[in-house]
Amino acid sequence: MSLPDEHPPGLMAALMDGLRRLPGVGAKSAQRMAYHLLQHDREGALQLGRALEAAVMGMRHCERCHTFTEAAVCSTCLDAARDPRLLCVVESPADQAALERTGSYRGLYFVLMGKLSPLDGIGASDIGLPLLIERASDPALREVIIATNFTAEGEVTAHVIGETLRSRGLRVTRLARGVPIGSELEYVDLGTIAHALSDRR
Repeated sequence: MSLPDEHPPGLMAALMDGLRRLPGVGAKSAQRMAYHLLQHDREGALQLGRALEAAVMGMRHCERCHTFTEAAVCSTCLDAARDPRLLCVVESPADQAALERTGSYRGLYFVLMGKLSPLDGIGASDIGLPLLIERASDPALREVIIATNFTAEGEVTAHVIGETLRSRGLRVTRLARGVPIGSELEYVDLGTIAHALSDRR
């Protein structure tokens, strides 16, 4: 009589498939994580599962800036110390967090939750452009800073947003591109050098 399998392949496969949904995690990394959690940190695995479920059920989009929040309006939008004349448009909450870590921006945000990608069927309504236009109608607003990533899709997104908001009489600027601090010109790609020259001040 054979003993029952305590770790059915189906459960392990499901766990690894779930872990592979994370960015940058391939089959081997997912397998390593799965075995580590099951063998060395089952309490951690349960904590992770509970935290994920709570976040999925409890997090929503901010009614004003579209980032993730537990309340109807996020703490950044409610912060009276933020400058309501400035609105920075980013692709994701991770991009917003990166800008916040610099400590150099004290305005408000709008998070697109994506970028335009016609080949993938992602259009203006999919990234919240109508919501951005509504948000940009605030009479206190003086400048919209477009801080989408410098990828092909990010540039297209920046162009469409810029043209749309300029047609409504708003001042629109684009996050500058340049040579990274500490780099040597001979090792910097030509596109970055060209943009640094055109954006010089």
